[in-house]
Amino acid sequence: MFTLRRWWEKNALKAGLICLAVGTAWGIRQTNGTFIYETYQLIARPFPGGPSTAKKLENAYVLDLQQRVVELENQNQKLRELIDYEKGSELDTTSLAAVIGRSADHWWQQITLNKGTQDDVKVGDIATGPGGLVGRVTTVTLHTSRVLLLSDPTSQIGAKVSRSRSTGYVRGGAGSQATMQFFEKIPDVKPGDVIVTSAFSRLYPQGIPIGRIASIDLGTSPAPEAVIQLSVPVSNLEWVTIHPYTPKLDVDAAPAEIVTEDNP
Repeated sequence: MFTLRRWWEKNALKAGLICLAVGTAWGIRQTNGTFIYETYQLIARPFPGGPSTAKKLENAYVLDLQQRVVELENQNQKLRELIDYEKGSELDTTSLAAVIGRSADHWWQQITLNKGTQDDVKVGDIATGPGGLVGRVTTVTLHTSRVLLLSDPTSQIGAKVSRSRSTGYVRGGAGSQATMQFFEKIPDVKPGDVIVTSAFSRLYPQGIPIGRIASIDLGTSPAPEAVIQLSVPVSNLEWVTIHPYTPKLDVDAAPAEIVTEDNP
């Protein structure tokens, strides 16, 4: 009896813990953990938790709608600017077209539009945007068309100074600026002058704004040159206006005219 008492005093805590563990395991097995879950809920109820899954999905849906609304408002603003600009144009309009394709390797060379022969677009038609000339249609399919941009280095456009009527041609520079080479040795030109397409151009109608003169170099050979800041935001075009035009390819070209146009 004394020995049993000594053992109990020595191992009572351990035996109690073992019995508690066995009892808890048996209780969890019998109730499938319901008691523990309810105990957790009772303890956690006073503390605010995170949003439920349904609430998270609702918030994500609302955020998506808000972002869509912002994008639509920005697109509408771009369209309004384009329409307002075209109201003052004397060119006939075929349609408005969205830019749906643009290669990173040819960012400054060409764009693809969502209008084609089904929309009466044809090779040779002119594309303009807010500010002036964008380029000309070079390839057409049933539903799309490709535009050679005026910023393409191979693009050469007959141009003139709107103020003084000094003439030359504008060559694309693969960026937001282009180069104008004058036919005169001492042209009447100064920074800020507006440059437009000229009557010498075979592939473009005259009078379409191209840009403004940013700087002039009268010492270049064989003729003075000027840097032109393009008036159309070529780098981020989203919409353009297509104008019907038939190139004057049946007209005999003067020697100067031959070098003022990009190859059709």
